[in-house]
Amino acid sequence: MKYYFSSSNGKGHGIHSPFVFEFITNILNDKVKKKEYAIVASLRRQLQQDHSVITVDDFGAGSGITKTNQRSIASIARNAAKSPKYGQLLYRMVAHYQPGTILELGTSLGITTAYLGLAAPQANITTIEGAPAIAEVAKKNLQSLGLGHINLVQGNFDDVLPQILSKLPTIDFVFIDGNHRREPTERYFHSLLEKVNNETIFVFDDIHWSPEMEAAWHTIKSHTSVRCTIDLFFIGIVFFRKEFHEKQDFCIRF
Repeated sequence: MKYYFSSSNGKGHGIHSPFVFEFITNILNDKVKKKEYAIVASLRRQLQQDHSVITVDDFGAGSGITKTNQRSIASIARNAAKSPKYGQLLYRMVAHYQPGTILELGTSLGITTAYLGLAAPQANITTIEGAPAIAEVAKKNLQSLGLGHINLVQGNFDDVLPQILSKLPTIDFVFIDGNHRREPTERYFHSLLEKVNNETIFVFDDIHWSPEMEAAWHTIKSHTSVRCTIDLFFIGIVFFRKEFHEKQDFCIRF
């Protein structure tokens, strides 16, 4: 309720930043159905009907739905995958800005990864998944869609992220969806900061998921390198563009 009454209506009214107004008008409120949405929707339906049970090694804060490490693929597809609304938004962001290098922390079954890959078929995309069984399913899903340009790395973020970053001169787009705790989230943020450029975009999932994640989001927003943030409640978007002479933070209902 606090968020609802403190956020703007998502129409762009009263937004004085041309960049943010353009983001709201051309990306956030783009209602045109893309053919790629149907491709990912078909994959999602297929996974929601797959009742195979796999063992999930959870390295983060765990699931808010189930407390067992034995989960069906259908359950993961229903509860862990980002909703079509937000997956399609990520697709539009990547399709609009066309980042050359994309990094995803938290592949899950590859549904959101597919949105990223379909939006940028020429990009260098790396996605990290901690749970071996889930990574194996995701790899098959991405192969079935012909997304061979996506490099899926299986391993704990703490172990593999430094290795991946050491090989990348810069990162243009990052989606962080894993380990929903304050300390790791802030640590990943600071590690990723070393690779940002003026056009880099960070997207954090579930920024209001817990008091810990809200604290992490506050730390991220307050960092001197961050020039603009957009809080859509379920995700937080971070920009580093120096054309924002004054730091700006927006809460927008989406």
